[in-house]
Amino acid sequence: MNMIYATYNIHHNSIDVYTHAGYFLRIDCNKAEDGLKTTPCSECALNALAIDEPLEYVRLYLEGNMQMWVDAEDSLDLW
Repeated sequence: MNMIYATYNIHHNSIDVYTHAGYFLRIDCNKAEDGLKTTPCSECALNALAIDEPLEYVRLYLEGNMQMWVDAEDSLDLW
């Protein structure tokens, strides 16, 4: 089993992903969020996601579902 650990890196505004096999991947949050259509609320939610659930943030980015997640967050604010 290949264990994965991820943490938010405040100094680089990135998610650092480490694997048991010794691989390291850095996701730059500025580049990951470039081009997303966000509101102030969804930007705050993205920041919280990166800090509190970095693996989920990376999964959304790598699968290309980040805009869909942002849109869902924004639709929750309408209620």
